[in-house]
Amino acid sequence: MFESAEIGHSIDKDTYEAEVPALREALLEAQYDLKQQARFPVIVLINGIEGAGKGETVKLLNEWMDPRLIEVRTFDQQTDEELARPPAWRYWRALPPKGRMGVFFGNWYSQMLEGRVHGQFKDAVLDQAIAGAERLEQMLCDEGALIIKFWFHLSKKQMKARLKALKDDPLHNWRISPLDWQQSETYDRFVRFGERVLRRTSRDYAPWHVVEGVDPHYRSLAVGRILLESLQAALANNPKGKHQGNVAPLGRSIDQKSLLGALDMTLRLDKHDYQEQLVTEQARLAGLLRDKRMRRHALVAVFEGNDAAGKGGAIRRVAAALDPRQYRIVPIAAPTEEERAQPYLWRFWRHIPARGKFTIFDRSWYGRVLVERVEGFCSPADWMRAYGEINDFEEQLSNAGVVVVKFWLAIDQQTQLERFEEREQIPFKRYKITEEDWRNRDKWDVYSEAVGDMVDRTSTEIAPWTLVEANDKRWARVKVLRTINQALEAAFAKDKK
Repeated sequence: MFESAEIGHSIDKDTYEAEVPALREALLEAQYDLKQQARFPVIVLINGIEGAGKGETVKLLNEWMDPRLIEVRTFDQQTDEELARPPAWRYWRALPPKGRMGVFFGNWYSQMLEGRVHGQFKDAVLDQAIAGAERLEQMLCDEGALIIKFWFHLSKKQMKARLKALKDDPLHNWRISPLDWQQSETYDRFVRFGERVLRRTSRDYAPWHVVEGVDPHYRSLAVGRILLESLQAALANNPKGKHQGNVAPLGRSIDQKSLLGALDMTLRLDKHDYQEQLVTEQARLAGLLRDKRMRRHALVAVFEGNDAAGKGGAIRRVAAALDPRQYRIVPIAAPTEEERAQPYLWRFWRHIPARGKFTIFDRSWYGRVLVERVEGFCSPADWMRAYGEINDFEEQLSNAGVVVVKFWLAIDQQTQLERFEEREQIPFKRYKITEEDWRNRDKWDVYSEAVGDMVDRTSTEIAPWTLVEANDKRWARVKVLRTINQALEAAFAKDKK
């Protein structure tokens, strides 16, 4: 896989100096077109052999292009903040917005390669990491990102010659890092596992480009041309006419039965039982979140449901049991301009709690397969692939110790009508009812079908949906609290195994 990058590619100085002005002008023009169109972000991943010119090349690109539109990020040792969250969190929050370029050193490939080379884990774990990288890049590309991956290469002989030359040069021997010496000892393993990674992750939507790093003129021109051609092709691409996917819903049934329709909406609690059970479950939750075992976990609760189903009331009863320093409530509305410039999961990744903390999402990432699907805010292909992306997202949370609890609060149409009319009559509740609520009510059957699909495709063992019969608010609030408590207790029980 690396043979062509070990044959001594070179460009003479005159040829290099003659070509750079036109290349630089074209790169700048493409960069400004990218900014003006603001249709997609560019993510450049830098990997390869130490000493192959990675840093020098990126420094040169910043000189050739406008550095104000490029953000270079290095992911070295994880901070305490990063260690307290799922591994992908540090990369998600660093993603460039549409119209800008991000250059990532020490990215997800660097982490998996270093871990495998130094024996921190076996091939099975490496293969899991490779599969995770593929899923991440597929999603980013489906969301419109342009991913350009560079592997800067040196042969073993070339690497040793470079280290010897630098060591003997008193003006430049400071450039040799401990990592350079370390990789000179592990070169064969690094290249072997590097080939495994490149072979598995070079895809049409995010191919690898292997560049020989011996000659700086060749290296710089090669990277500049690849970057330019990739940018020009993406800018010229027409985003319309995308494949729409197979959109036959799972929720539709020939016998007219539905998941929501099968709920027993007559379930109720009288006032006395409600007060007793509410206090019991609130005290139980408070104790669980103070438990020392919570240091190994975070808690995420997702609240979705019909309009007027009582999400706010249920959230207040959960919060009432806790110290405000233990939890955070994230209300989700229409995305902001900043959020629209990123993949749709970005705004949720940045709110993932650290271990020991609890985040409540009032509406969530499921908007992609509910309101965005029903209202036509995204294409069928977008919301169809979102099911798999969401399952992958929640699996990453679960693998990092996050307990994910998801609620759909369901009411029937008559109950919703009564609550809407009540809101219009009571002054302090009037703000809760909008024209959009009435408009959504006209799409009751369409939303119910979307909910059925959502539950069928995203209710998993690691993050199951809990359907809450919410015609009676008392019953709903107690069921929500009890479900959260049971999920935490189950997670603590697994820690012992």
